[in-house]
Amino acid sequence: MKKFIRKALERLERMDHAQVASLIGALSDENDLLAMVLGSMTDGIVVIDKRHRILLSNHSAARLLHLAQDEGADRPLWEAVPDPALAAFFSEKLPGQEKATDRPFTLEGPPRILSVSILPLVRDGAVQGSLVHVEDITERRSREARLRRAESLASLTTLAAGVAHEIKNPLGSMGIHLQLIQKKVSGKECVDAAEIQPHLAVIGEEVDRLNRIVVDFLFAVKPMDTHLEEGDVNLVLSELLDFVRPELDQAGIRIERELSPAVPHLMIDARYIKQALLNLIKNAISAMPAGGTLRIETRLAGSEVELRVSDTGAGVPPEIIDKIFEPYFTTKPFGTGLGLTIVFKIIKEHFGDVTVSSRVGEGTSFTLTLPVPQQSRMLLEDRRGDG
Repeated sequence: MKKFIRKALERLERMDHAQVASLIGALSDENDLLAMVLGSMTDGIVVIDKRHRILLSNHSAARLLHLAQDEGADRPLWEAVPDPALAAFFSEKLPGQEKATDRPFTLEGPPRILSVSILPLVRDGAVQGSLVHVEDITERRSREARLRRAESLASLTTLAAGVAHEIKNPLGSMGIHLQLIQKKVSGKECVDAAEIQPHLAVIGEEVDRLNRIVVDFLFAVKPMDTHLEEGDVNLVLSELLDFVRPELDQAGIRIERELSPAVPHLMIDARYIKQALLNLIKNAISAMPAGGTLRIETRLAGSEVELRVSDTGAGVPPEIIDKIFEPYFTTKPFGTGLGLTIVFKIIKEHFGDVTVSSRVGEGTSFTLTLPVPQQSRMLLEDRRGDG
């Protein structure tokens, strides 16, 4: 169609009235088709010129962005959008013709989650403006949350079977040693404490083991009551290292720390972040029974912060490294197998991720990735621009 219109325009002066009418009709039909397509889309589309003014937008864009009625006025897009977070985003990205993909925004009353993308509008190799794509992902996020709950319920069945098996072992051991005590004290008026002390010690150890199993199990299955607040992960790490230093010193483990001052404050629940890091440090201590080096690092990586906990221990064989986050999988003789499951759950509650790399005989490294809040990202980008 475009080729036809270009050829028609080239010979416009030689066209008669009927031919011009036919050309206008073709243009009108194409315009109607474009309007019908845009009007039928559930996603919002906004076309912006070089001065960041709205050239074209569909009904979905007006509805999702709450565009002002006079959207055709001579003003940039961010002045036509009432939501302050969206306005700030557009005013930051559009002037620099920056590309942005799937940025989430939560709008109030009623709460909705929008995914916003900005793409350059290019013609003949030159940027002529921007294309803004807006998608309502509220229902998708809701489905994902329901799916996570369903997966958690399925995992709960596995966890329940695992914890029942784990509890049976110490209970069996306690029963045997109680029978031995009963046999030793049977028919005696006076009992020699030395005879039954070893059995009582075993029972005490098994009770402690049962308590750890139940505490970890409850932590792993119950919903996490996280309260995310702005916090300094470097400070959290420093406080935790001060807390575990005596245990590390006793185990002959040297601490190396490299906490980047460029790391911004994150939205975290300090209690749970400490719990996740403590579990990783405990794993590192177990992996280095003869001592070694524990290295703790933080660094800013684009729009994320990485927290890395590395040890110089035995390492994890490649055939089992994919299983270490599974509930009740453990290589320790007395472990519950829930430590890394809890780490994974905590970091997911912070919208982050956990990765692991390991070499047998050289050590293991866990990397916790946490997102930088949008406001902090904007401040960081502004500082880079000033530099």
